[in-house]
Amino acid sequence: MAVKNEVKIFSGTNSRYLAEEIAKHYGIPLGDCTISYFSDGEFQPSFNESVRGCDVFLIQSTYPKTDNLMELMLMIDAAKRASAHYITAVIPYFGMARQDRKDKPRVSIGSKVVADMLTVVGASRVITMDLHAPQIQGFFEIPVDHLDPAVIFLPYMRSLNMGKNIVIASPDMGSSARARTYAKALGCDMVIVDKERRRANEIASMTLIGDVTGKDVLMVDDIIDTGNTLAKAAQLLKDKGAVSVRAMCTHPVLSGKAYENIENSVLEELVVCNTIPLARNDSKIKVLSAAPLFAEAIRNITEHGSISSLFDLHKD
Repeated sequence: MAVKNEVKIFSGTNSRYLAEEIAKHYGIPLGDCTISYFSDGEFQPSFNESVRGCDVFLIQSTYPKTDNLMELMLMIDAAKRASAHYITAVIPYFGMARQDRKDKPRVSIGSKVVADMLTVVGASRVITMDLHAPQIQGFFEIPVDHLDPAVIFLPYMRSLNMGKNIVIASPDMGSSARARTYAKALGCDMVIVDKERRRANEIASMTLIGDVTGKDVLMVDDIIDTGNTLAKAAQLLKDKGAVSVRAMCTHPVLSGKAYENIENSVLEELVVCNTIPLARNDSKIKVLSAAPLFAEAIRNITEHGSISSLFDLHKD
């Protein structure tokens, strides 16, 4: 019988709040790791316990600043040099995912660069959730487990007890497949807010495809950044006859004037996951934990179980 390797979970600096919860759900203490800082701003991670022969899971969301990404890279390198058996980068929010193609001449494909860096530095596997572009998995030469946030959001949606009055909305054409998954699971209709961008974070026009008259609308998306698009889409839905509008967005980037945009919008509520820490509390923002899902994914990997078995969209 094969000997099971010891599992150790470590965290980067800015994802520790989530890593502690993941480790607790998994049933082991969070590993002891120190990040040493130098006067010029450089830093160096070091493990304060042996990882030789262990299956090591390194938890770090790679939202800006790029120190988060660099910290993860150095942790992977440190684990490799310390003879870890298997190194999994657990990236709840995968930064640079919006740079997934050449959409104009002479630009980089940032998500491909990050995929190459993770592979070259020594990661054996990646676990992430709700990639902006699912095809980014194909940028990697190592396994990528892509977790579905629907198993987190759907129980909350059902708890609203709106019955047949729910309509799922996609805030743009790019999220229509995501919206269709939720609509199918709830047995309800979906609509699409078709938007035309003038440039990044600036909308030229919006058009509603579908009917929301007298309906309670749930918008679903992977990222909320400035909140400007979501606020305008919510207003459009209300203007078209929606009774209420809520938004479910996995990753709360919330940059710029996002908190003001959400607070001043017609949104009843914004529901997010804790893949990125909030800069401040807000009465309209509700946070659901992704820790149980990540903990179960880690357990299934270490016990050679199925990851897809975690995505039962019909359970509460």
